Amino acid sequence: MENENTVKEALNALYHHPDDTVRVQADRWLQNFQGTLDAWQVADNLLHDSSSNLETLIFCSQTLRSKVQRDFEELPPGAFQKLRESLTTLLKKFHKGPPKVRTQISIAVAALAVHVPAADWGDSGIVSWLRDEMNMHPEYVPGFLELLTVLPEETFNYKIAARPDRRRQFENELTSQMEASLSILTACLNITELKEQVLEAFASWLRLRHGIPGSVLACHPLVHAALSSLSSDPLSEASVNVISELIHYTASPSSGGISAQTPLIQVIVPQILSLKAHLRDSSKDEEDVKAIGRLFADVGDSYVELIATGSDESMVIVHALLEVTSHPEFDIASMTFNFWHSLQLTLTKRDSYNSLGSEASIEAERNRRQHIFRPAYENLVSLVGFRVQYPEDYQGLSYEDLKEFKQTRYAVADVLIDAALILGGDTTLKILYMKLLEANAQTGNNFQEWRPAEAILFCIWAISNYVSVVEAQVMPQVMDLLQNLPQQAQLLQTACLLVGAYSKWLNAAPASVSILPSIIRILMSGMGTSEDCAAAAALAFRHICDDCRKNLCGYFEDLFTIYCMAINGGGGYKVSAEDSLNLVEALGMVVTELPLDQAKSALEKLCFSVASPLEEAAKEDLDKKHARELTVHIDRFAFLFRYVNHPEAVAAEINKHWAIFRVIFDARPWDMRTMESLCRACKYAVRTSGRYIINTIGEMLAKIQFHYQQHHQPCFLYLSSEVIKIFGSDPSCADYLKNLIETLFAHTTCLMTSIKEVTARPDIADDCFLLASRCLRYCPHLFIPSPIFSPIVDCAIIGMTVQHREACHSILTFLSDVFDLEKSVNEEQFVRIRDSVIIPRGATITRILISSLAGALPSSRLDTVTYTLLALTRTYGLQAVGWAKESVSLIPRTAVTETESTKFLQALSDVTYGADVNSLIGHAEELSDVCRRNRTVQELVQAALKPLELNLVAPVS
Repeated sequence: MENENTVKEALNALYHHPDDTVRVQADRWLQNFQGTLDAWQVADNLLHDSSSNLETLIFCSQTLRSKVQRDFEELPPGAFQKLRESLTTLLKKFHKGPPKVRTQISIAVAALAVHVPAADWGDSGIVSWLRDEMNMHPEYVPGFLELLTVLPEETFNYKIAARPDRRRQFENELTSQMEASLSILTACLNITELKEQVLEAFASWLRLRHGIPGSVLACHPLVHAALSSLSSDPLSEASVNVISELIHYTASPSSGGISAQTPLIQVIVPQILSLKAHLRDSSKDEEDVKAIGRLFADVGDSYVELIATGSDESMVIVHALLEVTSHPEFDIASMTFNFWHSLQLTLTKRDSYNSLGSEASIEAERNRRQHIFRPAYENLVSLVGFRVQYPEDYQGLSYEDLKEFKQTRYAVADVLIDAALILGGDTTLKILYMKLLEANAQTGNNFQEWRPAEAILFCIWAISNYVSVVEAQVMPQVMDLLQNLPQQAQLLQTACLLVGAYSKWLNAAPASVSILPSIIRILMSGMGTSEDCAAAAALAFRHICDDCRKNLCGYFEDLFTIYCMAINGGGGYKVSAEDSLNLVEALGMVVTELPLDQAKSALEKLCFSVASPLEEAAKEDLDKKHARELTVHIDRFAFLFRYVNHPEAVAAEINKHWAIFRVIFDARPWDMRTMESLCRACKYAVRTSGRYIINTIGEMLAKIQFHYQQHHQPCFLYLSSEVIKIFGSDPSCADYLKNLIETLFAHTTCLMTSIKEVTARPDIADDCFLLASRCLRYCPHLFIPSPIFSPIVDCAIIGMTVQHREACHSILTFLSDVFDLEKSVNEEQFVRIRDSVIIPRGATITRILISSLAGALPSSRLDTVTYTLLALTRTYGLQAVGWAKESVSLIPRTAVTETESTKFLQALSDVTYGADVNSLIGHAEELSDVCRRNRTVQELVQAALKPLELNLVAPVS
């Protein structure tokens, strides 16, 4: 009674107390209470209490539902009967509502059915029990109907803490009772006021996709009831749901597929097609039109392979779908977009024609089908283009509205790509160009009304990858038109994007050299219009310099002038620091095409313009500079070193400017942002220059080692990874690298001697073990025999259960690489050292891996953990299976049964004899599911496996 009163008081505080703090405390107390054993009885009592208010009833019904789903195993054996009686009484009590309470009670009963065998309900399971209850108590049929509705839905509800075997049994039990369920629903059809509820229950059962013959369903009273409701006004939502499920059902392999369901399809589709006229009926409610559109879209998506044959019947469906696509409401029109994509794939992919045999037959049939559908896709291009037009009040759009508008544009762009794949890009371009001319003629020449023109230019941008580079009819005219556009920001932004997208066409155009200067003038205009426009122009500049680099070699000085104006803000340019990197990349690509002497001179000029502001900053107090004042210039160095593919020239520049790099390394090693930027620049210099940078590499490594020990910046580790990749096998660098590896790893292992410390430094853990994997791959001769190899393995074992995704992945990948060492380095001395480290730790590693499968790590890491266990088992065979058996035996049988343990261990054992790894993956998932089925079980398993209790051979030093 005391708990019941406390619950009422807490609910009253939660919903009615004026103080936020009190409400938060009440909410926290109620959540904690739901996890207690007392919650069962208190929730049950309050639900039976006639004085309980609505808030109490809702909370208690949710609590009871949650307890049955997650905590059923808390109850003593034999509690089922008493719980079922109480829930049944409650279902009868609330058969007229409140609806929220009735639904929660129904779900609780369904969850109970998932937990217990069918025999506990009587001879034939819950459906027969439910039929008997409905016959004995017809006055409670509405409540029992809701239970019948939720039963199939709970089959796939993984909130229910049932074992996988039991879940599969329950699904089989329900599918075997499909006919009995439909008989109950058919009998309830006679009660007029229950018709909607009956149809919703029918839709729910159809989702089981159990193979009832199409001939049976075609004349079934429930199907006819749903079809007859299509003529009602307004449309019956339940009927639409039923018909939608029937469509999916007929296309489902588990129902026998389309061929087995033809009688049902022949009943459904004509009824749906008869609704086509309603799409244009302005008097029809929008929700009704949306429902009709949904049915047409379902027909298209489900029967796309039949439609793709191009028969007369299928073309009737295609024309109906075009009708939906043409609807002015985007939410309705866009329902068909997936169909147009699926149809395109079916028409173009070779698999659709495999049954035809010869290549000649395949090609002939593909051409025939695509010819049939060309008019539909031509129509489609015309229908969707207007949807990307900016609204008249675009300047007043909220952030969310603008985001939605952009999503609409990209959805339409995808549809246009589908059309281009059927029609060809050049044909699609011609259709769009005619629309552009129409827009220009309708709104006055020179695009005085910019919105229609901008929309078509956006569409032309969308299909750029599908227009041939030799297209000579339309693109020259489009490029000519671009030069006469008004200076409107959105229009110019799209023009810049279009120019960049057609950079390959520009390079191939016969008049490329004469066109490029005028195109660059458009981009310069874009850089001075708005920040968004400048971003588009900078991106286009990069594309043009990438694809037209040979034609632009003679214009380097002009391009350099534009670049300097853009990054310095001259000429009113509005290019942001981030977007200026596109310009740096662009010039780097042009420099790559220059002969070495000219490239050296050009790169020197570019690097000087970047280094000058850094050298000016170095004359002042670098310590007091904001990181952004430095990184904006250092990042430009990084892009030059990355994109100028002249190793000798890049090496000369890094050597020349190493002094300023050294100054920044020494002045700001505490500043993560600056160090990340600097290490990125060094990484690209190392990657591009290779051996040409050998004179600088020694001092670079010395800086990394020294500053890492003081400031622990993760970027020092990833720069070291790049050095290892390039120089790991170079004998002349062996001493440098051996010292680097031992220094960095020795310091890192001192930083991370517990899971708490690994969790506090996930970035260091991530980069440390990425570096360790690189060492295994590129310099095992320096890493494996070193005294640091054993401590770094211990450090990995300590960090295996870190929750940080990237750090965890790097640690597990490193361990997998150690176990799989023979794949990359099959040298006996290294394998012997590896085994001397891993075998004494094997039992601990296996126990932590199994505890990770069982809940120590999120289920999203299951694949990575399973692969690590697989690598360990493949390498150590039955010894690893023995470690696993030892670990699994620690788990209490109440959590994992003998049968479940045996299945998993057998799958692991089979792997050692070369069995398919998919079997292990499936059994690992099942073990994981069993161990995570509720919080109590998960805590029990983790307490048994103790993933944080390590038994390492030697302490980490």
